Amino acid sequence: MADEIRPETDAAFRDDGESIGLFEPLTVSEGAKARPLLNTLARTIAEKATSFATSTPPAFVDALADIMRIADCYYSNLIEGHHIHPLDIERAMQGELLGDERMLELQSEALAHVTVQKCIDNGEIESYPFSVKAVCDIHRRFYELGPRQLRLMRSANGEVVTLEPGVIRSRDVKVGRHVPVSPGAVPRFLARLERAYKPTSQTANILNAACGHHRLLWVHPFLDGNGRVARLVSYAQLQSTLGTKSSWSLARGLALRKNEYMAHLQSCDEPRRGSLDGRGTLSEAALSEFAEFFLNTCIEQADFVSSLIEPDVLRHRARTWALEEEAAGRLPQGSEIALTLLLCEGECDRSKAASLIGTNGSSPEGVIEALQMSRIAWFDLSRSTLRIAFPVRLTMRIMPELLPA
Repeated sequence: MADEIRPETDAAFRDDGESIGLFEPLTVSEGAKARPLLNTLARTIAEKATSFATSTPPAFVDALADIMRIADCYYSNLIEGHHIHPLDIERAMQGELLGDERMLELQSEALAHVTVQKCIDNGEIESYPFSVKAVCDIHRRFYELGPRQLRLMRSANGEVVTLEPGVIRSRDVKVGRHVPVSPGAVPRFLARLERAYKPTSQTANILNAACGHHRLLWVHPFLDGNGRVARLVSYAQLQSTLGTKSSWSLARGLALRKNEYMAHLQSCDEPRRGSLDGRGTLSEAALSEFAEFFLNTCIEQADFVSSLIEPDVLRHRARTWALEEEAAGRLPQGSEIALTLLLCEGECDRSKAASLIGTNGSSPEGVIEALQMSRIAWFDLSRSTLRIAFPVRLTMRIMPELLPA
């Protein structure tokens, strides 16, 4: 939903003195009826993350994270109504920018998203995700890297407004029916979020990724980009808690159920539903319902990815694809052997790959070079190993439905 930027007045940066209690509760209380279920869902997510980390080769995890960041970018953009195909996101990452002005903007925006998410994965965002510093840093990085046109907006009276990356808004805004707090009050509310969502137990941290998602949007700290930032902050919260990098795409789940996602967010803006609905100003029941939706979405996406990378299924799809490519002359004979090996182990010594390929009567060096040219594999000089990669075209075949056709 597009933000409505109000005309600036002499009272810019004013603080209307709104009570911090306006967006309480910030989490679902321990005594709430829904809390046991939410705790169970959070623990389920943690268990799935542990299972994934212990059963998947690190090199495979890294390759999956690369393609999952593209998926996250595609689906997060889709939620915002910005349509760019994963192939064009991949081209942007490879420096292959297209000539059309609108596509150049979309590619630049997508490249910014992928880069920021990789920074999160690499631990480059200072402080914990819901700290004021981290929230502003994520917004700053995204808008500094993105196209300049993304920073230009128009207020309700037609005035052109330039957004400053990472800087708290100085104007009033309206989002649908919700009117966020006055500009001067934003720092106070963000400081409250920072205190409320300090890292504690694993279960609480996972639940905070859900609850904090809405409460950050409720404050609406920036003139624009709040939806993207909230999804990246929640992603960072899960990543810092679980250490799974981009193992599944939360944005995919939210995009596929966009109407439900938006309805939940709107419901969370509503006041408490009576004396039994928590003790804050906003509805605890609505926050519980959103948290349940959010955590279930994480579980659904984790299960979806697990089904895609189930070893026998994945190898069968990859072998079928590679044999088709060999038959069509797009890959040399022996590529199927090397690809199957890389899928099993994530990486392998170059000499091991060469010896297996050579048993097929093919030229090992020719096959390895062809896989690298096709971006299906790359040579890691630091480890002297050949590592798997998932370019978009290959992913669309061997991991169906992760990306659009």
